[in-house]
Amino acid sequence: MRRITVVLGLVLALLVAFGVVGIAIAAVPTDTTALRNAVSVEGIMAHERAFQKIANSNHGTRVSGTPGYDASAAYVEGKLRAAGFKVERQAFDYPFFQELTDTTFSRTAPSDRTYVKGTDFNLMGYSGSGNLVDAQVVPTNDIVIPPGETANSSTSGCQVEDFKDVRLEPEPQVALIQRGGCLFRPKAENAQAMGYDAAIIFNEGQVVPDRTGLIGGGLSGLQDDGEPWIPVLMTTFAVGEELYKLNKATPGSVQVSISADTIAETRHTSNVIADYPGGRTDRTLIVGGHLDSVPVGPGINDNGSGVAGILEIALQMKKLDIKPTNHVRFAFWGAEESSPPQWGSQAYLEELSAAERKDIALYLNFDMIGSPNFVRFVYDGDGPTLPLGSPAPNGSGTIEKVFLDYFASQNLATEPTPFDGRSDYQPFFDAGIPAGGAISGDAGIKTKEQAAIYGGTAGEPYDSCYHQACDTIKNLNQTSIEQLADGAAHATLTFAQTTSAVSGTD
Repeated sequence: MRRITVVLGLVLALLVAFGVVGIAIAAVPTDTTALRNAVSVEGIMAHERAFQKIANSNHGTRVSGTPGYDASAAYVEGKLRAAGFKVERQAFDYPFFQELTDTTFSRTAPSDRTYVKGTDFNLMGYSGSGNLVDAQVVPTNDIVIPPGETANSSTSGCQVEDFKDVRLEPEPQVALIQRGGCLFRPKAENAQAMGYDAAIIFNEGQVVPDRTGLIGGGLSGLQDDGEPWIPVLMTTFAVGEELYKLNKATPGSVQVSISADTIAETRHTSNVIADYPGGRTDRTLIVGGHLDSVPVGPGINDNGSGVAGILEIALQMKKLDIKPTNHVRFAFWGAEESSPPQWGSQAYLEELSAAERKDIALYLNFDMIGSPNFVRFVYDGDGPTLPLGSPAPNGSGTIEKVFLDYFASQNLATEPTPFDGRSDYQPFFDAGIPAGGAISGDAGIKTKEQAAIYGGTAGEPYDSCYHQACDTIKNLNQTSIEQLADGAAHATLTFAQTTSAVSGTD
């Protein structure tokens, strides 16, 4: 028997040496039945009702930097402390932004046209306030229309020299800028530096990839000196092309009116970090989701559902007195909805030393598990990430496989979804830490094929109340909550008990 063991060990060593066994190894199977049975929809919905009550008492929102968020954090902290967790409130500052009233945008010359918010334009995050009437539109020098064949063919607004200097102009001026070549922030910086009262950034125009329609976008916080920005709008390519061509036909003739009323300032908020007793701290599993809502709504699906599920998993693990092999930390992040970046999870990682970051074996993220028109999406750990197309950190594929194997064992279909950088896994990726999770879908549209598999309505969003005031306790699918919470509980306990590293090394 010893001889066989030695031979097998030698073979394995050779395989590793030649790179055959260098990739992720599947986690050791764990019986998660007891925990999954204990994590009930009723328990999760009790937390959701608490979040709704908090929002109702705080102007309908739980956004970071407001009493609604502070009350949500206090609720989570109280539940965990009462259960025997070691809990830390990690404070940090972040740039707060809120659009107080709907922004309006219209063309007043050479003819009238009112543009529709959410269809023709959006106000970019962290834009400043302003009320401009009959302001002249001034295109930058290097707008490319028709657009170039590839994305980023335009570098409009990326250099100060692209702009006409209007600092001495007595009448209001609006810079017209094409997307491409650099981030939105330097385009806005250059426009403001050259004296413009507002800026319009329009999509670049390529059909493939799709750079024609309306997108969101933000300026990644306040200006470096802490001062507010000028109003900055994002529009479709069609709107930008229209304004550009009208000006080209009759230079100086195009005028617009813009009204924006916002708050953009530094505010104080916190993460809630809870440590489960025991386990190897050099192989720490972090299970997290963002606790904050958007300013305009209570965020009961996004992301009350994710954090309610995580909270219930934590509480039931403690009730069952589970003894983990690896240390487990539950994290409830603040200020995710003000991304990019994800301020809370980024603040957490920035405070860790290199050795402490190395001790994090993996991160599980749960951001929306109760979408009313849901699909069981699993993050694609072995596929390309978006928007850069780079691979996820080694081990992310192993995390994905644990979810896929579990749902397959329950005869539940799943679909892969790419990491698009829009949730709290991104700072962990940036630190080289593998991550994974499941999500029930946000503003994307359900296909006919998905409706045939998962039910629901084709042609409608997975969550028609995504980032809206109607994201209330009524905006939840309890079947989705039950299935995805069970998947979350299974993955949490599997990685809490595994003796194998997800990256394939020990």
